[in-house]
This record gives sequence, structure tokens and C-alpha cells, in this order.
Amino acid sequence: MGPNFNDANSLFKFVVQDGNGVKGLVDAGLSKVPHQYIQPPEERIEKQSASSTGLSPIDLSKLDGPDHDKVVEEIIGAAGNLGFFQVVNHGVPLELLESLKESAYSFFGQEPEKKAVYRKGSSPSQNVKYGTSFVPEKEKALEWKDYISMVYTNDDDALSYWPKECREVALEYLRTSLNMVKKILQVLIANLGVAEEDSNKTIDSLIGLKMVNMNYYPKCPNPELTVGVGRHSDLGSLTVLLQDGIGGLYVKLEEDKNGKNQGGWIEIPPINGALVINIGDTLQILSNGKYKSAEHRVRTTSTKSRVSIPIFTIPKPTEKIGPLPQVVERNGLARYREVVFEDYMKNFFGNAHDGKKSLNFAEI
Repeated sequence: MGPNFNDANSLFKFVVQDGNGVKGLVDAGLSKVPHQYIQPPEERIEKQSASSTGLSPIDLSKLDGPDHDKVVEEIIGAAGNLGFFQVVNHGVPLELLESLKESAYSFFGQEPEKKAVYRKGSSPSQNVKYGTSFVPEKEKALEWKDYISMVYTNDDDALSYWPKECREVALEYLRTSLNMVKKILQVLIANLGVAEEDSNKTIDSLIGLKMVNMNYYPKCPNPELTVGVGRHSDLGSLTVLLQDGIGGLYVKLEEDKNGKNQGGWIEIPPINGALVINIGDTLQILSNGKYKSAEHRVRTTSTKSRVSIPIFTIPKPTEKIGPLPQVVERNGLARYREVVFEDYMKNFFGNAHDGKKSLNFAEI
């Protein structure tokens, strides 16, 4: 007898505990979304009501030329306003980006039992985790997403334990992206008044840990009722994201002090060959609020499954994060307290997605 998707316990066991994921539901011939995935009306994404950014991608190759200062201004402006921007000429080969998407489909296209070996508690490495949704045990409505998460410690570990379908290409993606991440962080940290001799030490602390995720959003029979990822900000320093051509990433505009911006949502459209960069909570705390970790979410689609592949750069768990003294001295008031990053992580991963409430943990 097959699982009863109308029964909450049966569905949870099938999707989460047995490792079939959302893809397992779709492959079972699901014709309508189970009620566990139906979002409350205020959380649903209306594609028609969102506007497009209309912002041109930033050409990172110009950082090394006569337009250096202009590109620096663009990066700083984007980090302080939207918290999201797209980059081209970033140094990551376009063929590699295509291979990444193919390898993601290769991994998620396997039989459920081959993916389920990486579930929490049974994975051969604590640094590799296959799962679904975000915190399924605590969510009022589940997210329409499966993922594989791979924490980087060293090359040997990655080549031994990351899934063979994607390990080499994911590792190359990480390697070739780090130079770009460091370039962007150098711009942002220098703007905060950090002396050049201290800049590298600060940057190293911000990217002490790296993680590559592959997200899979199966096509959904009722996309208007679901979300692929709920409203949240990222906890780390910088996130690098490869979108496929289907799109579905939405970022919230923060309300300004004059009340002109009502905090609407805008779509970050996929641009061929571009990578999306977004600011995480750690940089918002470090900059004492000068840089914004953008609230974002992902919609589902009924026409085709899609993938996205982010790299998360975060401090090591033992690192202390707090506003830089130079920034506090300039502002006269610290908005955040110093916290041990491991404590911040536990709070972040211990709660369902809920906008930018993760930042409350560090607020004074």
C-alpha cells in the first residue's frame, strides 16, 4: 500500500524521513498540491504584482581598468540599497556554469534511495546533507524544494564524500568563485574604513567556511499556492548564486524613511552567464547596518523543474561577529552586539524562515 498524501504523518514520513523529497511526490503522479504545502495567502508569490529590477549587471573585469571607481560605486550602492546585484565577466567559465546545472539534474534525477544515503543521520559525512524544505519539523507550510548541501573543508574530503554526480564540478565552481568573492569583499571592507593591512585578515574571517548547495524545484501542479523558498535573508557574508534560465528569485525592497518605498517585491531575472551576489546577515552586522542583507524568496512553476546553485561564504563557528569599531565610531552607536557565530547559526537553523527575524538575535 502506497503512502497517503492526505495524511500529514504519512506524507512527512515519505517526503522527509524516507528521503523521497518533493520530487518523489511529483514522480508519484501528484495532480494537486497536498495541504501541507499550501502557504497562507500573505506568503504566496504573485508574479504579476512584482516588478523587475531593471538594473544592469556589474562588469567585474572593469575593476582592473579606468572604470574602477565607477564599478566600486556600483558595488557599494547595491550592497547598501537592495543587497542584491548581478555580475558578469566574473572569472567563472561559462562552460562550467552549464556543467553545474547538468550535474544538479544528474544528482536529483537519481532513484530516491541513492539520494537518501545523504540524509541527516545516515550521510557518510557530516559535511554532506540531502534534505527537503528548510526546517520541516517546525514549518507551518513546507517549501517546494529538495537540496544537497556540501560543506567544504579540504579537497580530499570533498572528493571522497561529495556525491560523485557533482563533486568535481561543484569543487571547481567553489575554487573559481573565491577570487571574485574576495575582490567584492575588498571593495566593501575598504569602504567601511578598514586599513589595507587589516583588510585580508577581515576577509579571511568572513569566508572561513564555504558551502555549495544544489537546489531542485520540481514542477508544481499549483504554483500559485506554494513557495520554493520562503522569505528569509542569508546568514553569512556573501552568497554567490547561479540561476538557471527559468527564474523565480524575488527580493524585497526595504521601506525607506520617507515612506516612498512600501517594501514591494522585485524579480531578479536570470541573465545568461551572470551570477547573482547577495549580502548576508554577517555583513549587515559587521557594517552596523550600512550594508543590507536582502530578504528574498523563490516561486515555483508548473511548466518545468528548475535548479539553482548557491555558494555560501560564512565565518567559522568559533568566530565572533559584531560591528567593526571603525563603523561604530563613525556612527556613534552600535546597532548589534558581538555574538559567537555558532550561536547565530543555531538560532538561524533552529527556526522556520520568517523574513529577517534572524537578525533580531544580534540586535541590541
